[in-house]
Amino acid sequence: MSPARRSPRRLALLGATGSIGRQVCDLVERNPERFRLHALIAGHDQAALDAAGRRHPGAHRLLAHPAVAEAVQDPDVDLVIVAAMGAAALAPTLAALEAGKDVAIATKEVLVMAGELVRERMRRHGTRLLPIDSEHSAIWQCLWGEQRESIGRLILTGSGGPFLRRPVDSLAAATVEEALAHPRWKMGPKITIDSATMMNKGLEIIEAHFLFDVEYDRIQVLVHPQSVVHSMVEFRDGSVKAQLGIPDMHLPIAVALSYPERIEAVVAPPDLAAIGRLDFEALDPGRFPAVALARDAGRRGGTATAVLNAANEEAVALFLEGRIGFNRVVGLVEAALSSMPGFGGHALEEVLSADAWARRHVRELASADRRASAGKLPA
Repeated sequence: MSPARRSPRRLALLGATGSIGRQVCDLVERNPERFRLHALIAGHDQAALDAAGRRHPGAHRLLAHPAVAEAVQDPDVDLVIVAAMGAAALAPTLAALEAGKDVAIATKEVLVMAGELVRERMRRHGTRLLPIDSEHSAIWQCLWGEQRESIGRLILTGSGGPFLRRPVDSLAAATVEEALAHPRWKMGPKITIDSATMMNKGLEIIEAHFLFDVEYDRIQVLVHPQSVVHSMVEFRDGSVKAQLGIPDMHLPIAVALSYPERIEAVVAPPDLAAIGRLDFEALDPGRFPAVALARDAGRRGGTATAVLNAANEEAVALFLEGRIGFNRVVGLVEAALSSMPGFGGHALEEVLSADAWARRHVRELASADRRASAGKLPA
């Protein structure tokens, strides 16, 4: 057994009031000898932030504003946890890396929109990203002790979401409530819709490319409805490693927070005899076109992935607002990628310009759709 740490690891938590943030707080409460929350940072929910602060009275509380950069760069912080939603997490992540902080990251959009920029900051400052996404945590764990040259393929698994068996020709009529009814995981609304379109797998392909430096053609997606195998690595000798666990985000969070140690009894291990079977099937590109769309954006490079991410965020928001149909979510993302102007390289200003353009473009396209639909109504 590894010796106990001399003092608790001090954490700055960005996204303290979200689903991942609440589970981080829970793990800290369960392991006070290992972790202490130094800063709790939220976007807008003051009441929820105050509630978290009452459970961790020694932590500083901040709503997102310019002081966030100071909080994640604080010399008293040992590890920064980025669990804020979407593109808003990019600037704090870069600030933490520039201050020499390792970052445990749950926000896949950071690497999707600016992977080259993030990797450049890591190289310059000698810092690391520790993945919290269950799929990337699984791959990371499978690679412990392995050489990069031995990797054959990365295999990301996905449950297929709520529409895996639904007739494709009925998806245009899918409601928000149906899309939010994930069969395995309890997550926030944005990531749950991404799971319904399987855009989350497309984003994870891009994230895996930047985390593990593996070419896009060697990153595969398999549908695995039980959500017990969280991902796999196939090696050049033909062997395959898989990481298994019950669908509970406490486990990958704990792996990132405690690395290179492990915490005892974070979750119950899967009862494989009770589960009985583990099924895998090929991804249906006709049902889930978002995966190929994201892979193509990754291959295209430049700011295409920033456009992909921003367009998807806006399209998902429009669907959740009831302003577009489910089938238009991926359609709007594809339209944005098809018409994006050139934004140059990977500099932060170019990434942010591409992000802003994609958001405007998707909103304009959705407005044009509504006007065209209204024009078809009988007088």
